[in-house]
Amino acid sequence: MPTTTPRPLTYAEAGVDIEAGDRVVDLIKPMVRRTYGPRVIGKHGAFAGMFRLDYNEKLFRRNYKDPVLVACTDGVGTKVKLACELKVYDTVGIDCVAMNVNDLIVQGAEPLIFLDYLGLHKVVPEQTATIIDGVAKGCEIAGCALVGGECAEMPDIYQEGDFDIAGFAVGVVELKRATDSTRVEKGDVVIGLASSGVHSNGYSLVRKIVARAGLDLHRVYPELGDRTLGEILLTPTRIYAKPIVRLLTGYKRKKVVSGMAHITGGGLPGNVCRALPERIDAVLDTASWTPPPIFSFLEKHGGVERDEMFRVFNMGVGYTLIVRPAFADAVLRKLQKYGEDAWVLGEIVKGTGEVVLKGG
Repeated sequence: MPTTTPRPLTYAEAGVDIEAGDRVVDLIKPMVRRTYGPRVIGKHGAFAGMFRLDYNEKLFRRNYKDPVLVACTDGVGTKVKLACELKVYDTVGIDCVAMNVNDLIVQGAEPLIFLDYLGLHKVVPEQTATIIDGVAKGCEIAGCALVGGECAEMPDIYQEGDFDIAGFAVGVVELKRATDSTRVEKGDVVIGLASSGVHSNGYSLVRKIVARAGLDLHRVYPELGDRTLGEILLTPTRIYAKPIVRLLTGYKRKKVVSGMAHITGGGLPGNVCRALPERIDAVLDTASWTPPPIFSFLEKHGGVERDEMFRVFNMGVGYTLIVRPAFADAVLRKLQKYGEDAWVLGEIVKGTGEVVLKGG
């Protein structure tokens, strides 16, 4: 009997559409270009991005005496599950940048470059470009260049409609200006900067609360204002890079900031302690601010204990600085001038490297 020759397979039939990927590259080119400054070298679409560390041209001079490169990587976590469910793709890219650069600046570094990794079930060019446009917006807010990335179509790994995003950031700081937790002393003042809400941590618990309580992501709950629950939960993480870098560079000789912390998973107790030496504690006054309504909403509908709320969520504090007491008022005024909601959160006392929460 005659044999039938199998029809030739294509990559597209295996689930990967090269043409769709090429379309994304074309769509994101102007988005990426928006983040470029004069220190970015090379063309869009190269195998790797290039960035000049020293730059002698007078207008954009950046010369370092003892530069230290600072690098970090992070993702957005299960917040992307909500984005997939609600088909909202323009915010998680900002979250991705925020989760990285907010860590980077804790070391006193200026963010320079960013790269993203996007893994998806299927490349839908316009949808994929919307996600990456969020990354570009985040980079603009942070003041860094989006010099490269990867978009991986993997239908065998991700379920239909699913995606994940991670980022990689590199910055620079002069060695003598790098953050050093051993400088934190008794009497220093802790300053808090407001978050925009839940940010990008604790979403496994958030989603569990939503499911168990039968909450409607499309509904407007009066106690939360005039936005839907889904819109509130997808509010992008605040990016603190520009005001913090501006603050630090404003003190050329004096090191008025002795420590900083980005408040992510673990909340205030699990992150401020990372800025402390073992001989002191940070006493934080929980009555010094009012958390956004979303936190009491989640606490009530989830039946979550108060201590657990503070252990999981930022509770309205996205970033903290520890400053010398003589400069606390000046630092507060500067941060408020830069547009931050900043206040005295607590003080440094003798202890064992712990964070103590007191107040209402």
